[in-house]
This record gives sequence, structure tokens and C-alpha cells, in this order.
Amino acid sequence: MTSPPAEGVRVSWDCVPEPVRVGVEQICGAPVVRATSQPGGFSPGVAARLLCGDRTRWFVKAVSAEVNPVTPGMHRREAEILRALDPLIAAGKLPVPRLRGTLEADPWTVLILDDVEGRHPRMPWHSDDLAEVLAAVDRLADALTPAPIEADALTQRFADDFTGWRTLAAAPDHSGIDPWSRAHLDQLAELERSWPAHAAGDTLLHMDLRADNVLLTGDRVMIVDWPHACQGAAFIDIVLLAPSVTMQGGPPPAEQLAMTRAGRAVRREALASAVCALAGYLTQRSLQPPPPGIPTVRAFQAAQAAIARQWLASLL
Repeated sequence: MTSPPAEGVRVSWDCVPEPVRVGVEQICGAPVVRATSQPGGFSPGVAARLLCGDRTRWFVKAVSAEVNPVTPGMHRREAEILRALDPLIAAGKLPVPRLRGTLEADPWTVLILDDVEGRHPRMPWHSDDLAEVLAAVDRLADALTPAPIEADALTQRFADDFTGWRTLAAAPDHSGIDPWSRAHLDQLAELERSWPAHAAGDTLLHMDLRADNVLLTGDRVMIVDWPHACQGAAFIDIVLLAPSVTMQGGPPPAEQLAMTRAGRAVRREALASAVCALAGYLTQRSLQPPPPGIPTVRAFQAAQAAIARQWLASLL
């Protein structure tokens, strides 16, 4: 069975209003002669590699608040995170593209970053790509522990998100929920309450690791898209990554955790609590209408939710 692609609806560079394109070219320092849209990811805007007349290359992310009112705030938050991390990135201590400029041209919000010459992991996942990515995630956790910048605590930033089972339990109609979840709903809602006690920590987490947010360059693994970064326990990033890898042809989540230091170190109680929170989030969100401009995300969440529920059932 083919998994849903991690792709939203992109806007081409040519569809961006001319004043915005001119502003980007001013930051880049030369006119854009070629723009190549990148399909991976769900942001409902521009994600394109730019080649300029002076042969320099850039990566641009741009979104209009008229398409999706939430994404501009995410772009601004990512800019804040990348600015704070820039000394480490510039020194080569973090495998993250540098932010080179931002532009606000109402209703557009734009980020200009270094272009990375690399590829996403092959789908379905190859074992060598996965080993390389998981080793990079371990190294990233080492570099970001303790968190080198001020960042929201995971337990605060996602307090309202990881309430999926409790939200479903409180709903008057449970007919849309899968049979296993419906049969265990009260138990899952109660376990979900415990996740903050296990997720706290001093690591700066990415919080959105997936194949489309990873680039393999040949000599390193670059991690992109940082708007959700916050501080918590190192094993959380592995937990969030695992269902998407399994869904896209990789090994079961338990095997992935065994390939990482953080995954091997986590206690079963903490793991069950975190997986419960993730499964509830994915299950509850997958049952909602799609957000504006992102019609494909619910199918992707639903496919991951099925994997996360299987994982949770094995832990319980």
C-alpha cells in the first residue's frame, strides 16, 4: 500500500506578486533567473530553490496570510529560532541552513536561506539512509543539549495539542473513531495526562522530523524547517519521527528507537506516555477538516496515526 506523500499545495515563484519578488531579489543581490519549486512539506506557499544572475543560489519560503493565516506566524517563529542559532550554524556546529534574510510585504511573509545541494531520503526508506539520518539525530541532540538558546518548554508549547484522546473521549459521538481506540478510549485519555511528566528535558528539539525535513548531502545530514523548536526530553524527536518512517517503508518504530542512544535509554513508562500523546494527536487531528490551503495533511496524519496506535497497543 502506497503511503500518502508529505506534500501540500505549492505556489510557484511566478505567482508571487512582483513587489515581493523584487524584494527577494534585493536581498539576494541579483535577479532570479530560475526558480525550482520543491514539493516536499505541507506549507501552503512557495518553497523554491533560486538561481540568480550572479550564479548564487538561495532557498526561499514564502506564504500569504490570505491562503493560510497560521503559516506566516510559523515562518516568523522559524526566523527567530534560526537567528538565535546562527552563531552555532555559522561555526559549522549545527547541520542547519543559515537564514540570510526576511521580508514582510503584507500579506506575504518570506524567508531567504542558504540553498542546500542534497536529496531527501529515498522512498521507501533504505536502511543506509535511515542509519545515516538516525545517527545525525543523535548528534543533533548532543549539540543541542543543554539547549543553547531560550526556547519554550515542550510541555507548555504543546499543552493544548497533545490532548487528542481526552478531546475524543469528551465528544458526544465516537462513531468515527477506529474500534481499538473506541474500546480503550478512557484508558488512553487517562494515560495521555501523564505525558508532560515524561517529556520535560533540556534538549532543544526540532519537533517535526520527517523525510521531507531532511537533506542528505553526501557528507552530512542537514535538518530543515525549525518553526516548532522547543525544549524537552531528547527521545521525543525520535518518537515523533518513527511513525512516518514506518509508514514510508521503514522498520517498525521499536527498531528505530533501538538504533539511537536516546531511544535505547528511554524508560518504557515514559515511552508509552509519549507514544500515547502522539497517537492521540494524530488520531484526533486526522478526523478534522483540513486547514486552509493544506488539503493533503489529514490523510498523512491518518496514515501515521494507524502506525502510532499499533505501536501504542504493543507498549500497553
